Amino acid sequence: MTNSYRIDNHKLIFHPQRVAQWQADNEQWDTAKSIYPIYLEISPVGHCNHRCVFCAKDYIGYQKREIPYEILKQRITEMAGLGVKSIMFAGEGEPLLYKKLPEIIEHCENVGIDTSLTTNFAMASDEALETYVKNCKWIKVSLNAGNAKVYSEIHRTKEEDFNKVLENLSKAVSLRKEMGKGSTLGAQMLLLPENFNSAAELAGHSRDKGLDYLVIKPYSQHLMSNTKKYEDISYSDYMFLEKELEKYNTETFKVIFRANTMKKMTNKVERYKKCCAVPFFWGYIMSDGNVFGCSSFLENPEFCYGNINENSFKEIWEGQRRKENFEYIKTIMNAENCRINCRMDEINRYLWELKNPSPHVNFI
Repeated sequence: MTNSYRIDNHKLIFHPQRVAQWQADNEQWDTAKSIYPIYLEISPVGHCNHRCVFCAKDYIGYQKREIPYEILKQRITEMAGLGVKSIMFAGEGEPLLYKKLPEIIEHCENVGIDTSLTTNFAMASDEALETYVKNCKWIKVSLNAGNAKVYSEIHRTKEEDFNKVLENLSKAVSLRKEMGKGSTLGAQMLLLPENFNSAAELAGHSRDKGLDYLVIKPYSQHLMSNTKKYEDISYSDYMFLEKELEKYNTETFKVIFRANTMKKMTNKVERYKKCCAVPFFWGYIMSDGNVFGCSSFLENPEFCYGNINENSFKEIWEGQRRKENFEYIKTIMNAENCRINCRMDEINRYLWELKNPSPHVNFI
C-alpha cells in the first residue's frame, strides 16, 4: 500500500509515451517546444490564513490576489487538449480561500484532468468539502504537529485551528464512506526540531480519524526563502522515528516515513549535472497568472514563460521566453547547485540515467 502511492519515489515510469517524446526531441527547440507538462501546480490565490515557520514561499509576501475564474477555466480546458493530465491546487497561498475552487475542480473533472489538493484544511464549507472529496484524486493536509499547542506554534495560528482541521478530516472521511468512493485522504508533517516529539501523537490522530496515510517528510531549503532557520537541519537525529511510527500501521493506514529523501540530504548523494525535467514535464502557475517552469525559481524572470491573463497556454508554452529558458537550462545552468530534494529530484535522477546509461543496460 505504501509503495502504491510512490510518495518517496516518482511516477514518470507510467508515462512512457511522453518520456519517449522527450528522448527523441529534447535537444532541438523546434520539436522540444511541443512537449507539454504532465502535471501542473496552480496557486489560485496568493494569500494564506496561516504563517507557517517553515514556509518556503514567504518571500512572495502572501499577496491578496487571485486568478480570475473565467480565465482559469478557459486555460484548464485548453491544457486538457494539450496533454496536461493532472493539477495540484496548492501554491504560495491557501487554495481553499479561492471561492470558486469547487467549480474549478468540477470543471477539471469534466475535461479529463485529475486534481488534488494540498491545504492546511482549516477552512472548508460542508458543500465545498463534498465537491473536493468526490472529485479530487487525493487531498493531503499540511498538519505539522500532533497537538494544538505545538500546531499553533508551527503554523503561527490559533490553537483552535488544530481541532477545526481534525473535524474537517473526520467529515471528509465520513463523506467518502457515504459516497462509497472518493479522494485518498492523507496528512503530512514536515519534520522539525520543534515537532518531532509530537509525530507519534499525529500518527495516532491520523489513524483514528480514518485517513489512508500520514507522510513524515524532511525540510528542504528553498533557494529564495526568507526562512533560513532550518537550512542545516540534520535528519540523522530523527531516523529512529521510522521504526517507532511503524506500530501505528494497520491494514488501511500507513505512516510513510520518507527515509530515502532524508538519507539523500544526510549522505549528500551524488546528483545529476543538468535538470532534465524543466522545461518539459511540469509547471507552476502563480496567483498573478505567471507561468514558471520550476517552483524553486518563482519570481525569477529567467524561469517565467508568460502570463495566462495575457496569452493562451499554448502561446506561453511554445513561446520565446520558454525557448530562452530551454537554452539556459541546456547550456548554462548547473543543477548541482539547485535546491536539494526539489519536487523533480527523483524524476531528474531517472531521466539523467536515461541520458547517461550505465554499461550493459541491454542485458535486461
